[in-house]
Amino acid sequence: MMGKKCVGIDVGGTTVKLGLFEEDGRLLRKWEIPTRKENHGAAILSDVAESIKTVLAEEGVELSDVRGAGIGVPGPVTGDGYVPACVNLGWTDSYPGRELKELLGGISVKCANDANVAALGEMWQGGGKGYRDVVMLTLGTGVGGGVVINEKILAGIHGLGGEVGHIHVRDEETEYCNCGNKGCLEQVASATGIAREARRHMAASDEPSVLRELGDNVTAKDVLDAAKEGDKLALQVMDVVGHYLGVALAAIAQTVDPEIFVIGGGVSKAGQFLIDQIQGHYEQNLNLSAYRPAIGLARLGNDAGIYGSARLVLD
Repeated sequence: MMGKKCVGIDVGGTTVKLGLFEEDGRLLRKWEIPTRKENHGAAILSDVAESIKTVLAEEGVELSDVRGAGIGVPGPVTGDGYVPACVNLGWTDSYPGRELKELLGGISVKCANDANVAALGEMWQGGGKGYRDVVMLTLGTGVGGGVVINEKILAGIHGLGGEVGHIHVRDEETEYCNCGNKGCLEQVASATGIAREARRHMAASDEPSVLRELGDNVTAKDVLDAAKEGDKLALQVMDVVGHYLGVALAAIAQTVDPEIFVIGGGVSKAGQFLIDQIQGHYEQNLNLSAYRPAIGLARLGNDAGIYGSARLVLD
């Protein structure tokens, strides 16, 4: 193997995903290790370092042949790599990049928020490849996001850049979001939110729907599958979801003016159908210019984090 290598690390609450890459973005090997969260996650970084050393030895790569490693973590990260807290890991007041650098013999290590590195990964080798300015929305259990401008993560002074799931979009919302506010995008556009919206629609009307057979067990996938088949109530639900996503994307477009929005997460498996639900509402709310950022789909799936983490060290 010729040329320098880089390592991408995506720390999750259950597993740590890792990847060994060439500098051109070619993935050489990926693997996982368990995330040991006991004792406030004290063993996580040492486990990561030992795993990397083991795989490098198996691949015949010396640490001196590694340009650096990037690590994505589930919490806010400031520009200097400071992590105030990672609730899911038990970390507080830490500098994971600095700690891992020591454990890996002093090679360069950079740290960033996991949603932000996923956006960077999609820009580098995924749905945003070929663009320099990308905003990613991840529609899963919640709504995450990441902003990449001029090929660099826009983290913000407090590490809160890209928290698009908590943009306020709905004034009439009566329930609280997990963040403590009401009316967040996450409450309507996440998988959880779509299912909740379906339950609300079923309770508010007598509209016939295949979703009624599922009752309170309805899922976002059920809603999307039914909507694709022309189910009227499911289409009404997705029109609401598309409306609020369109409002949010228009607001983001008029704030950071990206070249493309990349939509990822489990909900994005609905493909072009989901984009179509958003497009009209998005365009309706974005009239300042004839130019509108494109909307596309993520391509890297669960590997976006390791790609983006690896890309961190190439600047």
